[in-house]
Amino acid sequence: MMKAIRIHEFGGPEVMKLEEVERPVPAADEILVKVFASGVNPVDWVIRNGANENLRPYLTLPMTLGWDAAGVVEETGSEVTGFQKGDEVFGVPNFPGDGSYAEYCAAKAAQFALKPKSLNFNEAAGVPLAALTAWTGMFAHGKLRAGQRILIQGATDGVGSFAVQFAKAKGAYVIGIASTNNLEYLKQLGADEVIDYKTQQFEDLVHNVDVVLEASPIRDNNERIKAVSVLKEGGLFVSVNVDFPFNDELTEALARKNAKGEQAPNQPRKEWLNEIAQLIDEGKVKVNISKIYPLAQVAEAHRESETWHVRGKLVLEIKKEDEQV
Repeated sequence: MMKAIRIHEFGGPEVMKLEEVERPVPAADEILVKVFASGVNPVDWVIRNGANENLRPYLTLPMTLGWDAAGVVEETGSEVTGFQKGDEVFGVPNFPGDGSYAEYCAAKAAQFALKPKSLNFNEAAGVPLAALTAWTGMFAHGKLRAGQRILIQGATDGVGSFAVQFAKAKGAYVIGIASTNNLEYLKQLGADEVIDYKTQQFEDLVHNVDVVLEASPIRDNNERIKAVSVLKEGGLFVSVNVDFPFNDELTEALARKNAKGEQAPNQPRKEWLNEIAQLIDEGKVKVNISKIYPLAQVAEAHRESETWHVRGKLVLEIKKEDEQV
């Protein structure tokens, strides 16, 4: 048996219950991870409250929340190569299957990698989902290359702060949008230019960018149309907000610019996690943990996340680092 945070109904933070459940058994292509820490992400409470019509058909209750894990391999499925018991790993549990707000989770081995050596478990748990979302959006969809100019909306959020650092590490020119009190932090992340969305209109200040990455929580097609206006001819607009479809006006704005618009669902790939871990261990990417909560305080962690005013990552500590045995 193991402890896990589960929901039996959709609703506010109070629907999350700490329960004793059966320990999962890994399938042939899965690993069983003893979870030390789990990241807390907006998708967790979007699923918990059940309000998103696009996700609802995929959700089966009761379910364990959490899609960001760091821990130790406890067991490997019969077809798994590249991992062995005792390996320290980080990655994304099966979505939307049984998640990482639990003492153990079984997940596809292809969605995990050895964790960065320079990070502890709490820090490593704040990386996979947000970092992979940024990576998928910028490199798989945005095809960002050295020397190109990228505008990142929501540049100090979980996804955005990784995006700024990855783009910089790859040699791009980075323009970031944030609120007044986050501008200094944005410069520390490596942005070449910073724009204060409270006092400045980015569409008047920025022109001819190759890629726009929408990593902000705002769901507004008019904001997207403004973003398209700053693209160069043939540029790329990429949104990680895959739950919010493009409307006709946006499609027309893209066509006028001969630009492409793409929604970028997260792809949890081991090879990308390996590359991310390497950038972290080389000191090119920093992981900023905002706050660590014990598992029993998960409701507080969700309330904090729902304010959208978190700089860095929120993490649930499930096991202490020194409880490795």
